Amino acid sequence: MKKFLSLIAVAISVGTFAQTEFGVKAGYNLSGYQIGSYQNQNKSYFYLGGLAEHKISEKFSLQGELLYTELGGKDTYEAQKIIGNEIVNIGTQKLYFHYPQLQIPLSAKYYFATPFSLSAGLNFGINLNPNLEFDPETLENKSGKMENIKTLNIFPFIGTEYQFSNHLFADARYHFNFIKINEGGGPNHKIAFVQVGLGYRFK
Repeated sequence: MKKFLSLIAVAISVGTFAQTEFGVKAGYNLSGYQIGSYQNQNKSYFYLGGLAEHKISEKFSLQGELLYTELGGKDTYEAQKIIGNEIVNIGTQKLYFHYPQLQIPLSAKYYFATPFSLSAGLNFGINLNPNLEFDPETLENKSGKMENIKTLNIFPFIGTEYQFSNHLFADARYHFNFIKINEGGGPNHKIAFVQVGLGYRFK
């Protein structure tokens, strides 16, 4: 009976502390896109969205978010064409990889020393319209949708957060490229990216 009462007391105390807070966040996104062993040039973009943090205790919480951003990369090379028996340089070709995504990061947070916290989790990226853009377009190189990219990409991440006040905070995350984003044969396509931004919690 004493054990049962003790469990009830613990449950009541946890339930009393537990609370859910909502907020918004936005910031800078920098992604590095790798195809096989070749590293493309980095791509910069923004991200924005909302969050919900459920505090379990003074030290631990769970956080879920819904963000919009775009990942990808770019490359520049000298295009060539065979004319007769000669290889002719026809100018500089620019190549852009676009991966607009809705992202759902889920993380566990540890407040090790106020106002700092550490987090780790998985970011589930839903590709909206992955596409390849050539500039300029040629008869051989046409811009269009990339067909071999998975609809759902998964990125493990670690991060840290600093609270300026009860409402305003800054955070930074690094997402690892452990899991390829394409399907089928051919070289693996992988993206690692950093997010740095500001957020506001409604309390």
